Amino acid sequence: MTDATTSPEPARARALLSTADMKLLRRALESHARNTEDRDELAKINALHHRLGTYVPDPS
Repeated sequence: MTDATTSPEPARARALLSTADMKLLRRALESHARNTEDRDELAKINALHHRLGTYVPDPS
């Protein structure tokens, strides 16, 4: 006999972005960083680029 008040376990979470997506985002950030002159925005771009690099290390 099952209890109708209990719900099944939630489904396993799936990745939102693929490895290829992360690499593409890093390249887009690099391009944007080369073209921006706003130092505050550049600092934010660099920090995000670094965080993305922790998930997809640079192959070089």
